[in-house]
Amino acid sequence: MTNIEMNARAALYLGSDWHSAKQEGSREFPTAAKAVRFAMEEAAPVSLRGARMIVGDRSFAGEDIADFYRSSAYPFERKVTRKFRPSRTARWLQKLNS
Repeated sequence: MTNIEMNARAALYLGSDWHSAKQEGSREFPTAAKAVRFAMEEAAPVSLRGARMIVGDRSFAGEDIADFYRSSAYPFERKVTRKFRPSRTARWLQKLNS
């Protein structure tokens, strides 16, 4: 993984492919960290396929953006998403065993 300056200004292009992302235009962010957060937590997951983030004279693809989000250099708390909710029966059984 490459390193970037998370406090540098960034332009973010989002789309299902690079062509649509380029046509849609960029969103400007005061920091690369905020652009990464928007891409990973707010934008539709399909839009990462054609995503590009421009920081200075460097360009990063959707996979790079995801890597930055997962890296220890990412300065924000990550959004917690629940993928699994126990069923009512499982919660009831858990109470019985407690």
